[in-house]
Amino acid sequence: MTQSMRIGRKIGAVIGAIVFLIFGVVPGFYFGSYGTVVVLSHLMGGPVEPNILVRMLVVVGILLGLFCIGSVSIVLGALFGTVVGYLTEAVSAPSKAKELAAAKAENK
Repeated sequence: MTQSMRIGRKIGAVIGAIVFLIFGVVPGFYFGSYGTVVVLSHLMGGPVEPNILVRMLVVVGILLGLFCIGSVSIVLGALFGTVVGYLTEAVSAPSKAKELAAAKAENK
């Protein structure tokens, strides 16, 4: 793996984390809590009483939703950064090969 791909992956992961912090925190809370309430209402067969167990499970659901959306954002950002690094390397590789050949020709 080339240096530009490694740097692209790191920059993409940081951008993915920033995008998560800007756009992903609220959906993480919403989908995590709503999904937990839906699952609990199906398990209990009706409306859920707001007792301490349900509240604890909703907090766990929120944390799970935040973790899932955060990890997806970071992984997709790293993947995008790696692709950009690969494309950069593919575009710049022919020019580097020409420079290397010219340097070898001068040394002979």
